[in-house]
Amino acid sequence: MRAYVRIMPPADTGASAAARAGASAQSSPVTSSTPAADAHPAPDPEAAKLHPGGPGYRRMSFALFAAGVATFALLYSTQALLPAISADLAVTPDQASWTVSAATFGLALAVIPLSALSERFGRRTMMTASLSVAAVIAMLVPFAPDLGWLVALRAVQGVALAGLPASAMAFLAEEVRAKALVAAIGLFVAGNSIGGMSGRIVTGWVAQAWGWRAALGAVGVMAVICAVTFRLLVPRARHFASRKVGPRALARTLGGHLSDPLLRRLYGIGALFMTVFGAVYTVIGYRLVDEPFNLPQGIVGSIFLIYLVGTVSSAAAGRLVGRVGRRGALYLAVGTTAAGLLLTLTASLVAVLLGLVLITAGFFAGHAVASSSVSRAAKTARAQASALYQCAYYVGSSIGGALGAAAFYAGGWEATVALGLAAMVGAASITLYATRKAMAERRVPHLRKAA
Repeated sequence: MRAYVRIMPPADTGASAAARAGASAQSSPVTSSTPAADAHPAPDPEAAKLHPGGPGYRRMSFALFAAGVATFALLYSTQALLPAISADLAVTPDQASWTVSAATFGLALAVIPLSALSERFGRRTMMTASLSVAAVIAMLVPFAPDLGWLVALRAVQGVALAGLPASAMAFLAEEVRAKALVAAIGLFVAGNSIGGMSGRIVTGWVAQAWGWRAALGAVGVMAVICAVTFRLLVPRARHFASRKVGPRALARTLGGHLSDPLLRRLYGIGALFMTVFGAVYTVIGYRLVDEPFNLPQGIVGSIFLIYLVGTVSSAAAGRLVGRVGRRGALYLAVGTTAAGLLLTLTASLVAVLLGLVLITAGFFAGHAVASSSVSRAAKTARAQASALYQCAYYVGSSIGGALGAAAFYAGGWEATVALGLAAMVGAASITLYATRKAMAERRVPHLRKAA
């Protein structure tokens, strides 16, 4: 019976690499009389991949960064505008929140089928098409006549964006060296944080001057610029092999990933982190424009400068894993997020802002670690493995946004914080379960050796 006892796959240590090298040398058919120069070891496939300092790595990084900026700027373009939308369209916070949840739910539904298409047509092609269509829809969203049309267009926009996240993760896993993968995905996630921040700041100030419709138009223009930048910079895939994925094969692939306890735990952790993030940032605008803060729309939008913290924490996730391990990094991310939630309960604006800093840092660090671990753990059909993570992640965002707004409408900010803390307890429990299983497995060989 196979036992899965880790949340994260083990790093390839130098000792294990040396052991494999020694074993290879012992089993080589080359005899002692054969000159060493005649031996032709198989080329290392990792050597041909992109790496920091190597050719093409910087262009790839800038391209994926631009794609990450556009993805979060578009996906959450209405989030900072919810109070203005509620006032203009005469709807409640939980009704207005569907302009965010519809987009994330549409992405969650479409990410798996579009990831399957990326296996056939290529990651680069899928990312380009996805970003282009989403940018075009962004130019139509400001003209929605009512809430129903606004929610419908946002749902279609989410579907259009779905081809980008899973394809990007698979692209990086195929084109970047394994040792640089966490850092590369961290940079893509950092682009997400920049997009989320800049989109909300732009919409906040533009909405204060010209209204929320003009603000959404400004985000659309920004997305078009990012789409063009991505297409000009993204390098051709050198390690992609096209294959057709039929419905039955796709079902078998997804079933195989879902039967892996390691991947299931990672999917659960991603969903729980995003539940917190979706709830907090969907509702925070309502809290800050109300008593006791009474902040104007432009200042509320500027609060999202805090996303810069996420840029730093996600990009630094690789170094954090190197110091404390993957599970240790997740414990730190959970604790940081929970501490931030508790700080936001105070009536002090400074404390609330500090709480948002901690929530953002914890979320982006946890997301970078979990998402990179999925790409590392999946040995085959990485696009589908990443797509399942993205599906769980954005379902968590949809649930968090909708439940967070409903909790706020029913019980105030305290109810939203309670929802977030419950999600973090869940993430900590999953990580603790894996830690105890790992410790139990390490004890078994020692007991057998002693016997």
